[in-house]
Amino acid sequence: MTVPTSFRSGLAEDYLQLVGDSDEYGAVALVTELLDAGVAPQRIMIDLIARTQARVGELWAANEWSVAREHAATAISERALAAVAARTMVRPSRGSITIACVDGEWHALPVRLLAEMLRLDGWRVDFLGANVPGQHLVTHLHQTGPDAVALSCMIATRLPRAHAAITACRAAGVPVIAGGRGFGPGGRYAQHLGADAWAAGAEEAVQRLARNWPPHSPDPQLSAFLGDEEYTYVVRHRGDLIGTAMKTLAQTYPRLREYNTRQLDATTEDLSHIVDFLAAALYVSETQIFTDFITWTSAVLDARGVPPVALRVGLEAVRSQLHDYPTAVAVLNAGTHLVK
Repeated sequence: MTVPTSFRSGLAEDYLQLVGDSDEYGAVALVTELLDAGVAPQRIMIDLIARTQARVGELWAANEWSVAREHAATAISERALAAVAARTMVRPSRGSITIACVDGEWHALPVRLLAEMLRLDGWRVDFLGANVPGQHLVTHLHQTGPDAVALSCMIATRLPRAHAAITACRAAGVPVIAGGRGFGPGGRYAQHLGADAWAAGAEEAVQRLARNWPPHSPDPQLSAFLGDEEYTYVVRHRGDLIGTAMKTLAQTYPRLREYNTRQLDATTEDLSHIVDFLAAALYVSETQIFTDFITWTSAVLDARGVPPVALRVGLEAVRSQLHDYPTAVAVLNAGTHLVK
């Protein structure tokens, strides 16, 4: 049999079409055919399933796919990944690792993919899935005693919970490798939160864990004190900030009065994200967390026909309540300047 070194032209588009049409049979048949043709399972996972999932997210952001279609496509990719895993069992030859999403993080497919990649590399894997509360994670560590923990955080608003989980894992004597976009460009927030290592993706994590593990532990003082009084105020008054901002919007943005229930709910959700990303930026003293969010949100709202003025007014409605908190105001100003 000739072992293909790369996918044929158009294969990625074919697979995207299958998951977009909720064709589970077709998607599973496609990956099975690739395995039969000698394609390495790692390449199917990374180059086909993971890349297609990234494309699915882009299609949702561009308002070309609905949330429902995105979720259905993700479910199909999970089944395809399971089919690859079922065909490629490997006897454990390394240590054991626990893999989980931090509390409040629901994007489980990336860590499921990591789990399968590590199994192929000989690790014994405990995959705990999405949204794992910190106390339950630590209990599991005490019961199983793994050699490492891999924690995923895809959204920066989960960084405070990621920090709590990392601190608890290391207190239990288990080193942590972090991953996911939530830890910032190049994982810049991971070490600040006390992680022993960071990896940009599943392949890098496999390589990182295969050599010099565990690494030299980070300075505990780096992550000892995060979240000042401004962060505390924003978190404690989250509901008030959002509610007052909605009332202000009704007075200063006349179009809001014409919104239906669905649009009002979406606006409330957008304001919630503004407050949550502001809190995350304050927690680790990184304005870029907020400005990156505003840049992304602006593009998403533009794709849905929401004028920039709506976002700008929303930012101002939150900022007007925080005049006694200069750092929060500076972060909000930085975001507002990006709204054209």
